[in-house]
Amino acid sequence: MDDISELSQLVLKERQGRDRGWWDQMADCFHPDSTINLSWFQGSGADFVARSRAMRAAGGVRPVHRAAPPVIQIHVDRAVIEMPVAAEVRTKFHGVEGDLVSFMRLLYRAERKDGRWKIVNLTCIYERDTLTPAMPGTVLTLDLEKLASFRMPYRSLAYQLSQTGRSAGEDLYGDDQPDRVDALYDSTFEWMRA
Repeated sequence: MDDISELSQLVLKERQGRDRGWWDQMADCFHPDSTINLSWFQGSGADFVARSRAMRAAGGVRPVHRAAPPVIQIHVDRAVIEMPVAAEVRTKFHGVEGDLVSFMRLLYRAERKDGRWKIVNLTCIYERDTLTPAMPGTVLTLDLEKLASFRMPYRSLAYQLSQTGRSAGEDLYGDDQPDRVDALYDSTFEWMRA
């Protein structure tokens, strides 16, 4: 398999493992020293897999990630992969089902060690999200003041997390802060070329 195909499969298998609960597959995608930076989690790849597994076992929400084809750039044994994703979650707000869709770009750093590509970093860049009633004719009752207090790129996601006792950091990467996002891309490509 060529590098582009192998790296494409790497990031797709990581997301598939997360969505399907295939924890060994997901864990196999990360280097031991990998780091993750998402709305609800910051830490190591191994801890990300363990927390994802624990959430699933506790009956937590089960997101489905609809991925677009990844764009991959390679320099020797390092690669940068950007994959647009829509994360879909069906959840309840005060007893009414709602569909949350969070649009984002997953920015991966991958490195080839011992002949295998694996993920060394995964950072999410949030674009926007939507929240709609799942059943026609129903109405979601939301605390609009609280909803408006969250940053625009992940406003509905942060609201949903707050309803489940979790929180999204205020310092996440989002398209409402283009200078920070540009700096992230710059540092990511500098890492690749180092």
